[in-house]
Amino acid sequence: MAESKPAIVFVDASLVVVDKPSGMPSVPARTSRDPPCVARMLEDDYGTLEAVHRLDRDTSGLLVLARTIAARTNLGRAFESRAVRKRYEAIVHGLPPRDAGEIVLPLAPDPTAPPKQRVDPIAGRPARTRWRLLARGHVAGTGVSLPAPETTLLALEPTTGRSHQLRVHLAWLGMPIVGDRLYGPGVPAAPRLLLHAARLELPHPADGRRLVLTAARPFDLAPRHADGRGAHAAAHDRPSGGRVGSSADRLTCDQ
Repeated sequence: MAESKPAIVFVDASLVVVDKPSGMPSVPARTSRDPPCVARMLEDDYGTLEAVHRLDRDTSGLLVLARTIAARTNLGRAFESRAVRKRYEAIVHGLPPRDAGEIVLPLAPDPTAPPKQRVDPIAGRPARTRWRLLARGHVAGTGVSLPAPETTLLALEPTTGRSHQLRVHLAWLGMPIVGDRLYGPGVPAAPRLLLHAARLELPHPADGRRLVLTAARPFDLAPRHADGRGAHAAAHDRPSGGRVGSSADRLTCDQ
């Protein structure tokens, strides 16, 4: 359980942005056995706060909390209208088929195994994730040892916000996130889910100015080569390339 307060990335009269630790809930706990959420951890310092979006408990990184009703309303509209750009970084078990791509697969709750989600071309809601290869190597400093050729660091840009979207999309591609006990059965365990919300771009709720916020990931890869050569890095600045798509009657991988 995460016990220390989350690091403050940005604060003013309208909002507080934190770097949430893995293991801390984004929103109020469902039972008394759950650890306190981010807002509860910070209420003595900043008063009443409300998270305007969610990160899975085991995901670390940038979380935005509103300090006023007006800020909550305006930030909620920004997220709903997709005026917020989000970038995550994850270490996955497996190698992608190319250096960048886009996953377009509808998602729906799995009624047989809640809270899991599943790819559902019939009942699913649209979900889109861009991904880009950052490096290949082996996990460093997380208490897990994986074969070097089978571990990859990805940048992820979801343009929709479905529950567990990144985790389901990557698992469907055969590249579950390291440490994902829900969608990565059979993958070597790690002390935490290696998924981090690393960057947010959003309009300030009071005056609309663009805020760009970053938080360095707390995990990394070591180079894959025994001779000391560095890990491979993709040259492109934004995810692009091949697309994995869906329709009501088929799933395709476009070249």
